[in-house]
Amino acid sequence: MRFTAAFIVCCLLFPGATNAGDAYTKRAQGIFSSFTSHNAPGLAVLVLKDGRPVFQQCYGVTDLRSLRKIDAQSNFRLASDTKQFTAMAIMLLVHDRKLHYEDHLTDIFSDFPEYGRAITIRQLLNHTSGLLDYEDLMPKPDPGVSPDHIPQIQDKEVLDLLKQQKTTKFPPGSKWDYSNSGYVILGTVVGKVAGTSFGDFLHDRIFAPLKMSHTLAFEKGKNEISNRAYGHSEEGRRWVETDQSPTSATLGDGGVYSSLEDLAKWDMALREHTLLSEAEYNAAITPVNVRGAGPVEPDGKPAEYGFGWFLNPYEGHKRMWHYGETVGFRGTIQRFPDENLSVIILANRSDVTPAELALRLADIYLNPTK
Repeated sequence: MRFTAAFIVCCLLFPGATNAGDAYTKRAQGIFSSFTSHNAPGLAVLVLKDGRPVFQQCYGVTDLRSLRKIDAQSNFRLASDTKQFTAMAIMLLVHDRKLHYEDHLTDIFSDFPEYGRAITIRQLLNHTSGLLDYEDLMPKPDPGVSPDHIPQIQDKEVLDLLKQQKTTKFPPGSKWDYSNSGYVILGTVVGKVAGTSFGDFLHDRIFAPLKMSHTLAFEKGKNEISNRAYGHSEEGRRWVETDQSPTSATLGDGGVYSSLEDLAKWDMALREHTLLSEAEYNAAITPVNVRGAGPVEPDGKPAEYGFGWFLNPYEGHKRMWHYGETVGFRGTIQRFPDENLSVIILANRSDVTPAELALRLADIYLNPTK
């Protein structure tokens, strides 16, 4: 594992990452001019160039009770941005030779139904397994019951629901279909193969080695989130805390909380190949190729996908990216490896589209004359 001087500089530069007089900074600040409220939820924004923060701004508050300002240490629920960590956990087990990409679900869970014999770890990683959506299989709540009074489903319960099924949406490997079920199952695979909990594995093999000291897979009653940002939605003309839903307790598909400060360390680890060699990690950034319907972005546009990352380029620039979206939270991580440029936006409000904001921000540094 390698930690470089650039990593230390990154930490030291955080307090003064944004130069208000810089032309790039002024253009960047203009993108976020509507988020400057001191009593509304907001977002945290970071641009890294060559491992150094060149733009860092935080807007709004973590919650409406304390009105604590969002900062680089505020921890947001990453939602589906969690998937890149779940994929890394699986890849580390492959590195350890405890798991193989072509292992089948029935190799891991001997009591899984026969249809799992055709589903591989690789297909779970790249969303071609065809697993049914666990949210569609959950018992329907009684009418009028608010989401915060509905029991939260846990990873084991998702596994149990899928064990009760007889088939998949389509033959595994024949199509691409974004699957939260697949990534919840990958989290349970990590726990089964590693002989520890998924959250503990993430801590011991990823977060602790990278000194991501405040990043965790949140499990209510087991751990606590420091400097926590709470999710919010706008109802009428007021903000309402909407931090949890019936699916907020699952881990592999969206249960990690992190901050700008810690995600800068994660970005550095990906650049420096700290956890896996470049050759080993190449599997994560190799687009899946299927005969049928291929990957699409959330808006339906054609895309590419690897392990926990979308891979379609942006205006000719090689890109690996993902979005996170859940009740009260939105986020995105956009990485442009050839330019050593990364943009991270975390929001605790549901009225924004961080990917659009991030690309407008990236344009300033990718195409300064645009």
